[in-house]
Amino acid sequence: MPAAHTATLDDDRATVSRMAGGDSSALAALYDRHARAIYSLALRILADAAEAEDVVQDVFTQAWRQATRYDAARAPVAGWLMIMTRARSLDRLRRRRARIATTGMDPATPHPKDSDVDQETLAITTEQVEQLRGALEVLSDAQRTAIELAYYEGLSQSDIAARLQQPLGTVKTRIRTGLLKLRDALAGRGQP
Repeated sequence: MPAAHTATLDDDRATVSRMAGGDSSALAALYDRHARAIYSLALRILADAAEAEDVVQDVFTQAWRQATRYDAARAPVAGWLMIMTRARSLDRLRRRRARIATTGMDPATPHPKDSDVDQETLAITTEQVEQLRGALEVLSDAQRTAIELAYYEGLSQSDIAARLQQPLGTVKTRIRTGLLKLRDALAGRGQP
């Protein structure tokens, strides 16, 4: 693992430890390091800039409250934050779908490309994009499709099986195998 990447992981752990001790400047430092990636993931899932901004706030509030429970053995800080982001985003997506089902009205949801969001805020580094593209290349089309449906559309494995008209066991295997391949590919590139 590159020294710069290890230093970042160590810095993140130390920052969360300071947060656990009540240091609010640590929260600001963590926000500065990770808010852009959190916003990008939330926007990708929700396709709504205002909701994505709310998710960012929710995630950092949750991180502040749960800093004492962070376990470095389970995930790097960035991974911990992304897990929270995904969960919060999918919760909002499910609530939106429930409102649509209840009221029968589909609120106009702006597409991220059409929103007035500062493009710098949406950007992730070229290096991160290339690392992710490289990692995604190790997946089969079937694995990539199943993972995208789960992570970006919030579908359960049963819903994915129904949509793709495939057995549930096949979908479960594709997602699990695909996630393991992604983890290995990203770890090989110095990512958590």
